[in-house]
Amino acid sequence: MTSAALSGRKILLIVGGGIAAYKALELTRLLKKAGCEVMSVLTSAGAEFVTPMS
Repeated sequence: MTSAALSGRKILLIVGGGIAAYKALELTRLLKKAGCEVMSVLTSAGAEFVTPMS
């Protein structure tokens, strides 16, 4: 998808445990840059890999 197609979309990103938690940080940054509104939910297992402030 292009940035124009993503602009204005609302995304719910649920971050669980695993190495993908690190990739979720970059994904969130890229989605916000494309104009999406991103809401993230961090599970307790995901919090073992990244902090809520990240």
